[in-house]
Amino acid sequence: MSQTTPAEPPPVDPWIPFDALPFAHGGPVGEAVSRASPEDFEVEEILGWVPDGDGGHAMLWVEKRGANTEWVAGRLAALAGARSVDVGFAGLKDRHAVTRQWFTVDLRGRPEPDWSALDVEGVRVLEATRTRRKLRRGSLRGNRFRIVLRRCTASPAAMADRLDALAALGAPSYFGPQRFGRDGANVDAARAALTRGGRPRLRAMVLSAARSVLFNRVLAARVAAGTWARVLPGERAVLDGSRSHFAVETVDADIVARVAAADVHPSGPLWGAGAPSSTAEAAAAERAALTGCECWCAGLEAVSAEERRALRVSVRDLDHAWSGPDLTLAFSLGAGAYATAVLREIVRDVEAAP
Repeated sequence: MSQTTPAEPPPVDPWIPFDALPFAHGGPVGEAVSRASPEDFEVEEILGWVPDGDGGHAMLWVEKRGANTEWVAGRLAALAGARSVDVGFAGLKDRHAVTRQWFTVDLRGRPEPDWSALDVEGVRVLEATRTRRKLRRGSLRGNRFRIVLRRCTASPAAMADRLDALAALGAPSYFGPQRFGRDGANVDAARAALTRGGRPRLRAMVLSAARSVLFNRVLAARVAAGTWARVLPGERAVLDGSRSHFAVETVDADIVARVAAADVHPSGPLWGAGAPSSTAEAAAAERAALTGCECWCAGLEAVSAEERRALRVSVRDLDHAWSGPDLTLAFSLGAGAYATAVLREIVRDVEAAP
């Protein structure tokens, strides 16, 4: 009697458009216009440590309007007569916004320029000090947001209820559209490379986009199942505000309490070699979400190692105020979280800036 081998699952495209990702809180409570002007979207970096005031690196607190972070870094390097690699920053900030963030410029062996001479429209150096170390990507605690939603159609009561829910439970920590390039160009590049088989060659931004596509797919499945904000047996639980994670074999009362207090969060894989490091029910959920995505998984395992990311983000210091039909929101998010992932749980953005 001959035996047949199980058929491979048919390949699927793991990409889920941002607008099609499932909602955790029942969908938007109204519509609004965001970013009618850059001033309607303000971001301020929360560094989490104090500059030394001494050392070979200038540390600059910079406000920018309508400019992207890497372009501003290049202008600072040019003013100082430094190389682009001599400029450090902790995170990329939106272009269509008013943002305030820290940059470092390595001035060892160079005189300090007059930073007020930076002649760039929409960019100002607000403060200059010194530090002994270069700023590295991710070396910040989070970001503080002030966002104005114009012509918001939600009722004040419905809005208050939704904001209370977000403050209590948080939001799914989806990667936002910014992660995937203009019109999803980085996803297209990842798709072309990962569906050919073998060891792919991926630029850093394309690699990040590919891992983010799989993460969003896993998180979407957890949101649909109602498990995005609770720990499953076999979970890798992430400590709040940290990249550290630990195994949860048994979900006991202590873990439940720590999740409720937002001290720890369930996590999903940034896929690579060793994934999934979760086990039992949590690993089964991840594998099920990625059934048919084996070529993407195999390609990423060949070029990266698994990391973990929290499935939810705490929405802290949340406040709001109405001015006629316009709503101003203020809140803080941890490093790596996207304000767009929070806003989509509140309103449908009907005329967002490109």
